[in-house]
Amino acid sequence: MTTTTLLSLSSSSCSFTLLRSRPTIIRPLRFPSRNRPGFVCREPYYKCRAAIAGDLLRDVGATAAVLVGAYGLVRSFDSLTKLNIIQQSLSRKLVHIMSGLLFVVSWPIFSTSMEARYFASFVPLVNCLRLIVHGLSLVKDEGLIKSVTREGKPEELLKGPLYYVLILMLCAVVFWRESPIGVVSLGMMCAGDGNIYAYSINSFCIPLIFLISGQSYVGFADIIGRRFGSMKIFYNPKKSWAGSISMFISGFLISTGMLYYYSVLGYFELDWVSTMQRVALVCLVATVVESLPTTDFIDDNISVPLSSMLAAYLSFGY
Repeated sequence: MTTTTLLSLSSSSCSFTLLRSRPTIIRPLRFPSRNRPGFVCREPYYKCRAAIAGDLLRDVGATAAVLVGAYGLVRSFDSLTKLNIIQQSLSRKLVHIMSGLLFVVSWPIFSTSMEARYFASFVPLVNCLRLIVHGLSLVKDEGLIKSVTREGKPEELLKGPLYYVLILMLCAVVFWRESPIGVVSLGMMCAGDGNIYAYSINSFCIPLIFLISGQSYVGFADIIGRRFGSMKIFYNPKKSWAGSISMFISGFLISTGMLYYYSVLGYFELDWVSTMQRVALVCLVATVVESLPTTDFIDDNISVPLSSMLAAYLSFGY
């Protein structure tokens, strides 16, 4: 998108108008922060202190609410698995799906202070420590292991799930609500497990499709690929065209939806034509990286979000 600047020049002998076009820089809308460098409080001292205390209480309350929500989410699906209402594999994917969405959509409930991002990142930090403790078998929690691992082994907690929460922390601290890069990158990470085709309810298999997000990039492509993946990608026989196409579509929808969510709340001001083009480019890069035969060297939960961040940075520029 471009804006046009109108320049008028006149003299005694001639006059003409010059049209000059320059690109529009799309910037996120940054709300005033009392703790941002350079901020000067013009209110009485006691009012400034009260405002800062209010931000602190809000951030503490938001952190507690998200922690309770995340813990309750895991326990809920653990109970459903024990009651044989849903399969363990579906429980694992849905936990990853809902926890990722819960974290991203909760950012607006935190205050506008500079410290708000650190309060938010405290939630994945707690989960990170929890995964390390249980992954090293220092404490046993069979419910947690069954909910977030593929084979029910404690050491699995130190791989995909741990990488996942580290990426959540990185995006919260570095990008926060001030850049589309973090939102789009998390959107792609969420999209990795985003298309769940079938699950079991009391031994009855009901095919469903959920275009929602999750933790492992492999999951989304794996589910669709196994059922519709007769056409393999020529450079990686373990991947299918159906799985990769599904990942691209879900990643695009979720990332665009997250950007719309934050733009409605006033955090971003975007030109949607160019934004959708940029998001499509990021999704393409992430999908290609996910399809590469590199899983023996680097986990998809590392390579895909990092490549998404790089592509988003080059596309959005901030």
